[in-house]
Amino acid sequence: MELQEINQQLKETRVELLGILTGLSGDQLNQQKDLNSWSISQVCQHLYITEELYIVAIKKGLRSKEESYIENKPVESLLDRSKKLEAPDIAKPTDEFLEYQEIIEKLNNSRQKLLELLNTVEDPSVLSRRHFTHPVFKEMLLMDWLKSLYLHEQRHIKQIKEIIDGL
Repeated sequence: MELQEINQQLKETRVELLGILTGLSGDQLNQQKDLNSWSISQVCQHLYITEELYIVAIKKGLRSKEESYIENKPVESLLDRSKKLEAPDIAKPTDEFLEYQEIIEKLNNSRQKLLELLNTVEDPSVLSRRHFTHPVFKEMLLMDWLKSLYLHEQRHIKQIKEIIDGL
């Protein structure tokens, strides 16, 4: 998959997410089904925290000068919500009550940082030749990191839709 295609998927996925969030009240955004479930606000916190962590990981991977000969990972498995994944502590949201505008700003901010990083990559093929360790997939090419970012967001869009259906 080319960087251009990934950028398009990132954009389309984010447009879908923002469309779903439009018009939700602060109560709807912050309501939890139970103490073990995340609110929509917390899912969004997790998404922008994760995006910021991905930026750090991709930067570290790009700093490496060593060629990586790693197979592509089955990142599409992220779309299977029947397989429960535990977010690493560093990517878990807080209980902070967030308003719609604040959530949107944080999502836009993390995406802006990601796009700025990607715009600095002179030779996009380097993303298929460098890797960094991922918490779920272990050693993973940077291109797969990017692919997993929009798939991860699509996974959580499904979760948000489930939360909305339960409101």
